[in-house]
Amino acid sequence: MPVLGTHRTLLRRAAGGCAAILTLALACACGSSQSTTSAEQAHPSPSMTLSAGPSASAGASAGASTGASASASASASTSASTSATGAGAGASAGASASPSRPISSNSSSSSGSPSSPGFSLSPSAPASSAPVAPATTAAAPVPAKDAPGSSIAYSTASGGHTVALTFDDGPGPATSQVLALLAQYHVKATFCEIGTQAHDNPALVKQILADGHRLCDHTVHHPQPMHTLPHDKQAYEIDAAKDMITTAGGPGAQVSWFRAPGGDFSADNRQIAVQAGLRPLGWTVDTRDWSKPGVPAIIANVKKELRPGGIILMHDGGGDRSQTVAALKQLLPWLVQQGYTFDFPAS
Repeated sequence: MPVLGTHRTLLRRAAGGCAAILTLALACACGSSQSTTSAEQAHPSPSMTLSAGPSASAGASAGASTGASASASASASTSASTSATGAGAGASAGASASPSRPISSNSSSSSGSPSSPGFSLSPSAPASSAPVAPATTAAAPVPAKDAPGSSIAYSTASGGHTVALTFDDGPGPATSQVLALLAQYHVKATFCEIGTQAHDNPALVKQILADGHRLCDHTVHHPQPMHTLPHDKQAYEIDAAKDMITTAGGPGAQVSWFRAPGGDFSADNRQIAVQAGLRPLGWTVDTRDWSKPGVPAIIANVKKELRPGGIILMHDGGGDRSQTVAALKQLLPWLVQQGYTFDFPAS
């Protein structure tokens, strides 16, 4: 049986050679997969993701499983080329993963932190976002182009060595006497009138205008404190007073300023005044004649507080103004002696 023995020997050798080839193919496949993965980890492409830990590991496991399955299939069919192909497919499957938050191309590592240069938590989010403006209430009406400024006037129109005389709360019983004194010294003044007083004394309003003086709105009822009133009531006090004063003055009568009772200005009533075409009007010298402190005290207050371009506050209405008239008889010549000229407030 020499021939049969020879055939068996050849078959054993052939089987041993096939096993050696299969072993070499598996080794090559595993080595190729590992080298590919190591290379990609060392030089990650921009398409790799920050979550490469979990997802890539799963992919690598899937690749290894696929490779092992393909190798087993190749072993069964004794085809080394099929085993190598399966291993290559496994490596490819392990390297591919769906992109999520891509690492910036400036990053030099596949792992990063928010403090790392080039780190991007969300490529779709802007680098910075503008602050959100807080909600606001409805804007106030825009003043007419020819409306005066809402700032309070505290000086004369021309400045310099001038002074503006203003009289509040009239017209009243003392108004005619005040007008006579002003005419004697050729002085022009501003009269801040109460709406109801103007309505009740239209002849005096007309005389004020005829003598070259000017008018100021001092509300309908002189409410104090004015700023505590609701908006609509403050608007009525200003708008209705202006209408009463201009009606009393007759055709062509103009009102140029608004003076809040007690100087109680607020952003609200100032804006209302501007909408009515009125400039808020303050003062720099309070004679305190309204408190009837005596003629010497009224004069002393003026001499103490007056500065060039100032506005003097006095009263021709609101009660007995005999002290005001007596003080004015002394103040007018003193002001002239001091070189003051008379002007209207800034408008």
